[in-house]
Amino acid sequence: MAPTGDNVVVSNMNLERMLSMKGGKGDASYANNSQAQAQHALSMLHLLEETLDGVQLNSPEVPFGVVDLGCSSGSNTIFIVDVIIKHMIKRYEALGYEAPEFSAFFSDLPSNDFNTLFQLLPPLANNGGSMEECLAANGHRSYFAAGVPGSFHRRLFPARSIDVFYSAFSLHWLSQVPEIVLDKRSKAYNKGGVFIHGANESTAKAYKQQFQTDLAGFLRSRSQEMKRGGSMFLLCLGRTSSVDPTDQGGAGLLFGTHFQDAWDDLVQEGLITSEKRDNFNIPVYAPSLQDFKEVVEADGSFAINKLEVFRGGSPLVVNCPDDAAEVGRALANSCRAVSGVLVDAHIGDRLGEELFSRVERRAMSHAKELLEKLQFFHIVASLSLA
Repeated sequence: MAPTGDNVVVSNMNLERMLSMKGGKGDASYANNSQAQAQHALSMLHLLEETLDGVQLNSPEVPFGVVDLGCSSGSNTIFIVDVIIKHMIKRYEALGYEAPEFSAFFSDLPSNDFNTLFQLLPPLANNGGSMEECLAANGHRSYFAAGVPGSFHRRLFPARSIDVFYSAFSLHWLSQVPEIVLDKRSKAYNKGGVFIHGANESTAKAYKQQFQTDLAGFLRSRSQEMKRGGSMFLLCLGRTSSVDPTDQGGAGLLFGTHFQDAWDDLVQEGLITSEKRDNFNIPVYAPSLQDFKEVVEADGSFAINKLEVFRGGSPLVVNCPDDAAEVGRALANSCRAVSGVLVDAHIGDRLGEELFSRVERRAMSHAKELLEKLQFFHIVASLSLA
């Protein structure tokens, strides 16, 4: 049984220790509920490849380092790392250069299910042969792999050791819920709410400041770890409105409607107190382009090669859109895959089951609306050292 103490998400240390996408291979696991993320990433492969075309080719005697920050535990990260390395090998070959050895670092918080991830890794190709032979070896990988546990808001790698940083669907996660959001004495106290969507202006400001503080730490760390001539490709939830941060777009529909209502159900049914609900907030912020750009420019370490908002599509992947039960189950599983660990830590496994069953029922009754309106937008950033 998960711990059920109050305010588990307030402490930065606690959140860092427990935050993860839902591990394993069950129905509500991230591994089985990240098809939408895969589709969204696929639609932006051409932008990733543009970034890779700008990476400097170094001596074959120096290993080429690739990092996925916030890798989680599904097959998406393995696919993307493979794309990156194969693209770089082709660049070396096109110029008649010998390709270096490649190292891929899969990084996430210590609570990430690295075991499930590593079980998905294909075996290493015979590294006694050439890189071409590695590529031709069907079902094998042409790189050395390692897991790196830790927060990407701090240093994770030696100085000037990494050629390519990649991060997708992770930077919108905050290092902590802003403490004033959970402080009853503060104007930013998010009473009655479990997410920023629809909150007051002070709450929104606190979330924005936390996001920008976190992004500044992220950029500061990467600026020291990246090799000269390296590049970084970042993809995170974003919003089209630069005016109202309480309108969190698709993230608002995921966490601010049926999810919020399900918490209210538990309160009204006497299963939890209103205070217990109010002590829980989802540590997610979907920034605007301006929110993002302000931090990059203030840091000054990186040149912006591309910074745009792209329509990513729906997070719901269903076989039969007319089946309301399937839509409801898809929303509940998607929500649980990314927030279930925090929910269970706050109210326990049994009440977590109750909560997500209510999310599923509410989503079933709004299935058509969800399929029409639940759309994610993503900020895509390609950065290189200034």
